[in-house]
Amino acid sequence: MREAREALDISQRTLGIKAGLDEFVASTRVNRYETGVHQPDLQTLQRLAAVLKLPVAYFYAEDDELAQLIADFKGRSRGKR
Repeated sequence: MREAREALDISQRTLGIKAGLDEFVASTRVNRYETGVHQPDLQTLQRLAAVLKLPVAYFYAEDDELAQLIADFKGRSRGKR
């Protein structure tokens, strides 16, 4: 999640707020998701993925290489529409 967020050059707080988290806890919650302290529920993950312009499958990839392939595929398929 951190790599995707940093690629868009947005803060943890901004990501959280755009995904519908309360502004007072957005930064802390995103930080905990990024560090693996907590896991977002599916609905929250869907909103985070939408903000990051990635499919939810990206976050379930077994390794970074597969995650990158998923991200690249989404980018290509969007261009063909």
